[in-house]
Amino acid sequence: MISLIIPTLNEEALLGRTLGHLSTLTAFPREVIVSDGGSSDRTVQIAQRWADKVVTYRGEARQTIAAGRNLGAACAVHRYLVFQDADVLIADPNTFFTKAVAVFEGETEVAAITVAIRVSREVETLADRVMSASINSTHLFFNNLLRRGSASGEFQMVRRSSFEKAGGYDEALVVAEDNDLFARLARQERTRMVRSLEVRHPGRRAHAMGWLRLLGCWHVNRLSVAFFGRALSKEWTPIR
Repeated sequence: MISLIIPTLNEEALLGRTLGHLSTLTAFPREVIVSDGGSSDRTVQIAQRWADKVVTYRGEARQTIAAGRNLGAACAVHRYLVFQDADVLIADPNTFFTKAVAVFEGETEVAAITVAIRVSREVETLADRVMSASINSTHLFFNNLLRRGSASGEFQMVRRSSFEKAGGYDEALVVAEDNDLFARLARQERTRMVRSLEVRHPGRRAHAMGWLRLLGCWHVNRLSVAFFGRALSKEWTPIR
């Protein structure tokens, strides 16, 4: 039913927690796939302990996260593909995915969903709450009302047939590949933001860069992809 695909690069600090949490999902047939981009720490060993499948990138050039997600999707077997980051936690996977699957099965025209994305409670600041609310509202507007498609990469759930029809993620994009996929999916079917569901993450990039700088980088790259088909950023530096 569900293939959970997690791209990684040097995520030994948080990956075990994420995979251990997903192991509690028993409501549906599922598989957990870790797609590693060439980690130099213990990420692959941790993945091999918890995941059903581990695929590793062997190229010389640095792999884009889009390529990592596509590599994981290529060996997935289930009807729904879930792409989530290695630091994302879902509080109750069984209840969460029961509701998520119900969206797809109740609305056959829906190709993909995203959900509310918030910073983990133990590190969440007032700025985090304000900016998360703004970003989630933007995704709600673009998906549910404007029908143009919009989503962040922390969590995306896509019908497998729709993902294949769209050609997967654009591997040439080092950033904004997540939003680009939803925009392309929305041209052929429907995308939804399910605000009653949420995932949490530690907010590493926002806390390291600052929200204003991060949002500026996102928006510039998003517009560049939308109008010119390429991102302005040449590299998306990992923050660990």
